[in-house]
Amino acid sequence: MNGNLKQQTSVMSEYQSPKDFQNIPKLLALAKEEGKAFMAFDHAAKRADGLIPLKIREFISLAVALTTQCSYCLDVHTKAAKKAGATAEELAELISIAAAVRAGATMGHGLMAIRLFEEA
Repeated sequence: MNGNLKQQTSVMSEYQSPKDFQNIPKLLALAKEEGKAFMAFDHAAKRADGLIPLKIREFISLAVALTTQCSYCLDVHTKAAKKAGATAEELAELISIAAAVRAGATMGHGLMAIRLFEEA
């Protein structure tokens, strides 16, 4: 492996890192109003006293994180789901459901692409 490729690989392997969570206070301080609004919204979505039980809220969060491919969300919500009582078997089913929905969305957009192609 040449030196440049090795350096690029090293940089990319650290592109997303759990260390990034340390920058949350900095980000929130740099955009105070937006940060405050986001945190209030995030806390409301994670509340335990809603009609949707906490474990199901975490399952929804995980499914969205999987389809949006947010590594940080996967980190936070996988741990929270386990803490809320999720099992490895439930996680496996959730992963399969999210994958099927993402594939279904691709097919749905494919239908639109066919229509747009025919209209062009």
